[in-house]
Amino acid sequence: MNDLRHAFDQAAEDVKRLDYRPDNDTLLKLYALYKQGSEGDARGEQPGFFDFVGTAKLEAWMQLRGLPQDEAMHRYVALVEQLRA
Repeated sequence: MNDLRHAFDQAAEDVKRLDYRPDNDTLLKLYALYKQGSEGDARGEQPGFFDFVGTAKLEAWMQLRGLPQDEAMHRYVALVEQLRA
């Protein structure tokens, strides 16, 4: 798990250095996988009615409910590697 955590943390740094900005769907997927991998299932309050970005982020994260954290980390690392290729 320690190697996975290191790869996950490295991917989180690598994604900040991409040469381009991924599309919004990919950004939501990155956000959701990162949150699921780092915190587990979504929890907390629903964003305000006019917070469209916050709502989209929470909904993307909630779609991953039940996905084990280590699997989310694997998927996040793989997606970042794909974006870097």
